[in-house]
Amino acid sequence: MKKTLLEKTADKLVNAFINNKIIAPIPTKFTKKLGEAQKLRKLCESKVKDPIIGFKAAGTGFPVMKKLKEKEPFYAAIFKKNFLKSGQKVKINKSTFGIELEVCYLIKKSFFSSKGSITIKNVTKYISHMAPCIEVIGYRQRKKGITSFGDLCSDFGANFKFLIGQKKKYKRINIGNLKTIISNKKIKQSVSGNTNTVYINPLNSLRFVLNKLKKDKINLNKDFYVFTGSTVGVVPILGKGLYEGKVESLGSAKAIIH
Repeated sequence: MKKTLLEKTADKLVNAFINNKIIAPIPTKFTKKLGEAQKLRKLCESKVKDPIIGFKAAGTGFPVMKKLKEKEPFYAAIFKKNFLKSGQKVKINKSTFGIELEVCYLIKKSFFSSKGSITIKNVTKYISHMAPCIEVIGYRQRKKGITSFGDLCSDFGANFKFLIGQKKKYKRINIGNLKTIISNKKIKQSVSGNTNTVYINPLNSLRFVLNKLKKDKINLNKDFYVFTGSTVGVVPILGKGLYEGKVESLGSAKAIIH
């Protein structure tokens, strides 16, 4: 049987993902609308043999949602090959376009057998640990900029690498209003932020992802991570060296860009 354009595009992206290659831009019919991008994302994810360790929320800032005329964020699977400990080296390329500082949660596998929808009131009972993390984002295509959430979503959620700081056992802190900062002292670059830019509150972003997983009938049958979205927007990588991100009351995460 002849492969559809969707299948051919997925094969190209998956090959680029597995082999760390850059390909020509994919057809815009898969990137303009989030619904089409989701179909491509799900097909690509189903073709990757690497274990899924969690999911990221993206597009969680209201200004970017408004600018790109999107109604809500989106989510994407994160694979083991892209999950590193804080302080490790990340080799970037011309299509890597940013670095972010986030709050992530380790979620108990009991979530998958939970009934009903996840609310702000019941979401915390599924959290085992929390941690600060850095995400390096980029495409696997020769393209720059973001014209829609579909651009990001269709290309594995534009995830390049996650680097996770020290995990802490979950406890209630003022997660909806914590100061954050990411900096590269070598090149004197520093960007401040706040957890309140993450869908108002990272727990709200977590709730969003968990309800999407229920809707899409996803079951990993193991503990997994949810990365809630950037507290500092998309910070351009202006130079190489050590980027350190700090989240007040939570700790820090580091990435060595080279």
